[in-house]
Amino acid sequence: MYRPTIGLEIHAELATSTKMFCDCKNDPDEAQPNVNICPVCLAHPGTLPVPNRAAIEHVFRVGKALGGKLADFSEFDRKSYFYPDIPKGYQISQYAHPFVSGGSLAGVEVTRVHLEEDTARSSHEGEGETSRVDFNRAGIPLMELVTEPVIHDAATAAAFARELQLLLRTLGVSHANLEKGEMRIEANVSVSKDETLGTKVEVKNLNSFRSVERAIAYEVERQSKALEAGEDLVQETRGWNEVSMETFSQRAKEGTADYRYFPEPDIPKILRSDIEEWSDEALVLPELPVARRERYESLGIKEEDAIVIASDPVRARWFDEVLGVLEEGGSLMRRASNMYVNEVGAGELPDAGRFAELVRMAEAGDVSSRGVKEVLEKMSDESPRSVAEREGLLQVSDESALRAAAEEVVRENEEIAREYREGKESALKFLVGQAMKKTKGSGNPQVLEKLLKEAVARG
Repeated sequence: MYRPTIGLEIHAELATSTKMFCDCKNDPDEAQPNVNICPVCLAHPGTLPVPNRAAIEHVFRVGKALGGKLADFSEFDRKSYFYPDIPKGYQISQYAHPFVSGGSLAGVEVTRVHLEEDTARSSHEGEGETSRVDFNRAGIPLMELVTEPVIHDAATAAAFARELQLLLRTLGVSHANLEKGEMRIEANVSVSKDETLGTKVEVKNLNSFRSVERAIAYEVERQSKALEAGEDLVQETRGWNEVSMETFSQRAKEGTADYRYFPEPDIPKILRSDIEEWSDEALVLPELPVARRERYESLGIKEEDAIVIASDPVRARWFDEVLGVLEEGGSLMRRASNMYVNEVGAGELPDAGRFAELVRMAEAGDVSSRGVKEVLEKMSDESPRSVAEREGLLQVSDESALRAAAEEVVRENEEIAREYREGKESALKFLVGQAMKKTKGSGNPQVLEKLLKEAVARG
């Protein structure tokens, strides 16, 4: 039995107004090619890079959230590449002195977090006949996070990537949309029969969390079968084919020596303590996802609901507005979370105040679960109570108003009532259904059930 070992390398484009080393606009949504460019990001001779301070602050915020060590001394390095999407023939990155060392997230240890510039975007048409390069992306600030090789299954790897995406969005440092390439995941996978590491294979082109799981699982199986068959594995870079659901060889994996790192001579060394008026405010963190989930659970919200609500920072802030209006814990909080998860979900968020009013109405039994759904669909600038009154969705919970209907249902269904008295529980559900029909859906089913039991007992 082979034991897999996985390490992740995750790149995230940072949400800054300008690029990493020039004043060109950082706009990942720009559709027209080669408009956000200048001599610096096109690597014209004689141009000099100037680091983007906001990007550096973003990386420090990530480092602080991870509990990593924030470097006082740091520097940029040149990392040699020879591809058309890197006009300089090298990428400005970091090697020996990254901005962040160590830390952890979701139980996975982090090796480092460093800052570099993104490459241009290449596109190919036909059978390799035409290639085009769009330099809009060239020079966009790119954060790279590297984990320790401490992951041993595909599900844990995907869970870490999801948690990192949520953290980046919570901190406001990256939109981290995988489908747009704003967050890119690479997995280093090896297998062995003991604690030693096997031959490392890097898997690229993982553009969804599901692809992360599937690609790692495939690669573990491929490597294990190869070793069982007596084959030798080679250190290489492989891609992931989403259609055939398999990895494929791309090229031999480069080693550190191939990159020929050396300190970037055009950028001075960076001393965090010496930067004039370094903003402490930049390192003030918002409530992090783990703390937010714990807070929700402390309010009586179910763990699974807390996870769903905290999974989107924007929607979590809206939910906190709802909780602020309710100003109560316990059953109201549970009702609010249940209604959000089951009725709102990924749909448009209603006004927090009106949603809180609807939560109170549902908790008081003024509107049924079916009524909640209808009120939400029709509630815009109108109060939920007004909508419920207009649409006849207010639920009757007054026992004196419902008792006559319950007694009438029992008289009309004497045989069913007898079956319930004899222990057939399903008979009661039938009687409740009949009572709901008689009240045209306005009767509170819990109240009707109580009254029906009393009527049946009286015979």
